[in-house]
Amino acid sequence: MSDPNGFDGLVEIMRKLRGPGGCPWDAEQTHESLTRYLLEETYEVIEAIDSKSADHIKEELGDLLLQPIFHAAIAEEAGSFTIKDVIRTLCDKLIRRHPHVFGDVKISDSNAQIENWEKIKKHEKKEERTSALSGVPPHLPSLLKAMKITEKAARVGFDWEHIDQVVAKVMEELHEFEEAMISRDNEHMEAELGDLLFAIVNLGRFLSINPEEALRKTINRFQKRFQHVEDSLQSRGLTMNEASLQEMDQLWEEAKTLEKKVVEVK
Repeated sequence: MSDPNGFDGLVEIMRKLRGPGGCPWDAEQTHESLTRYLLEETYEVIEAIDSKSADHIKEELGDLLLQPIFHAAIAEEAGSFTIKDVIRTLCDKLIRRHPHVFGDVKISDSNAQIENWEKIKKHEKKEERTSALSGVPPHLPSLLKAMKITEKAARVGFDWEHIDQVVAKVMEELHEFEEAMISRDNEHMEAELGDLLFAIVNLGRFLSINPEEALRKTINRFQKRFQHVEDSLQSRGLTMNEASLQEMDQLWEEAKTLEKKVVEVK
């Protein structure tokens, strides 16, 4: 057997897990059944990156690496392709899509590279794209999908010229959402809330801020502050139901202050 700690060893371990006398659960898995784990492991890698722990990142990247190994093993059993085919295809693609590195094409900056990358992708896939917005994965989270779509629209000139225009659009959509709230029409409110969120995503994109990343970090901050409120109240022998809104708000502000002190120390 190859080095169990090496790449080939990992592939052999998966074959054994899927083979006779291996693990029943591993043997039962399909491309479809593993989909949820692919997503979960990706998000756990992101969480590990947020933790800034090298050991944690290393561990979670290993868990994520398991997924393509798993899928390739399933495909190999079906006679479709092997993990070596996956790697070969990736290497070919990377070389093909970086002609400024592996060829004689001249690229001035990262924006020019993105444009060239999209042209190469379109040529490779030889697909009949009926719209400049084609090619956005349908299952992306909505915030990411909105950003991808607005990026594609911007590349063909469908974009604002100044940040003030984008901010004005956000305020316009907020006003329209407020009007929809007055109407108490849920369908109308949902549509206007969607427009408002889309405008905010566009604002983030215009400022080179990833909205998915921004919201994820806000959620993390909310959870930490909320935990501080809970822990502080518990130390006083109180539950959140027993505390006043004023007490909880004071503890919330205290959590924000502590966050700033941590940032300053760093």
